[in-house]
Amino acid sequence: MDTPKQFHEVAERVRNWGKWGPDDQLGTLNYITPDKLREAASLVKQGKLFALGIDFNADGPQSPHFTLRTNPIHLMTVDGGDVRLQQHAADPATAIEGTMASLWENGPMRFADDYVIMPLQCGTQWDALAHVWYDGKLYNGYPAECITSLGASKNSIDKADKKGVMSKAVLLDVAGHRGVPSLPSNTPITPEDLDAVAQAERITVEPGDIVLVRTGWWGAWLRDRNHATFGSPGLTWRCAEWLWRKQVAAVATDTAAVEVGAQQIEGWGASLPMHLLCLRDMGMMLGEFWNLEALAADCREDGVYEFQVCAPPLRVTGAVGSPLNPIAVK
Repeated sequence: MDTPKQFHEVAERVRNWGKWGPDDQLGTLNYITPDKLREAASLVKQGKLFALGIDFNADGPQSPHFTLRTNPIHLMTVDGGDVRLQQHAADPATAIEGTMASLWENGPMRFADDYVIMPLQCGTQWDALAHVWYDGKLYNGYPAECITSLGASKNSIDKADKKGVMSKAVLLDVAGHRGVPSLPSNTPITPEDLDAVAQAERITVEPGDIVLVRTGWWGAWLRDRNHATFGSPGLTWRCAEWLWRKQVAAVATDTAAVEVGAQQIEGWGASLPMHLLCLRDMGMMLGEFWNLEALAADCREDGVYEFQVCAPPLRVTGAVGSPLNPIAVK
């Protein structure tokens, strides 16, 4: 098993602090240049579109054993039955009833309204650079104290969206390469595995690319709803240096944590060392719970594993993550 000393040696090598200036909060999104955007647009040749987000509802993947996050709660504030409020216009029980009754009386329009209560990272999402840290420092040396009860004043997700998060993307279909529907729980994916899949798919991972890695975990979860959210297959922490060397803009997978759920660093238990290297040291956002099933099937059919991806987060001021519905276009 790897040691903390080995981790810190890699952290020193991949740290991008100051590379784009002392005030930078975009990290590796800086690799997405105007030329990269033009290259991404040139990949749209067939007019095929794939939505890569999962459904946001009460049947989502949040485990009842992980009580920090829950699945979304969707509530209606106005629905079709509320037309009956018109009957109470003369004597409304509340101000809300009175307002609605007057709206119904003043014209033929009827409407429904609703809202959602949810953790920002309970489904398809980006981790912002403010999501994790160690030794009291965030990406680019900002102090962890800049994250308060009012939100993150540095490295928050709304800073990232100023870049738009659109680029060329490549799909590394590890499960497909191995000829299995999904990888078993806690299966590690190494840099050598990523190289082998890229070679088999005849693609080259280039600076500014968004790398999508398919393990098949999400497809397996949809089939039996019995896969633990944690303990999923995923990248080993050694893949962080591979991504750094390739100058990747961001990485996303179809799992809960991008990296493998098994312990990777001696004595660190369930800690997520790749999160620390990517988010805190490299400034690279992580995408989790992406649905890559339909996209992967199409890539296997036509042999095209590179395409344009558009995945802007919501501009939630000070947030450390954001839900999204990424779109891939071929």
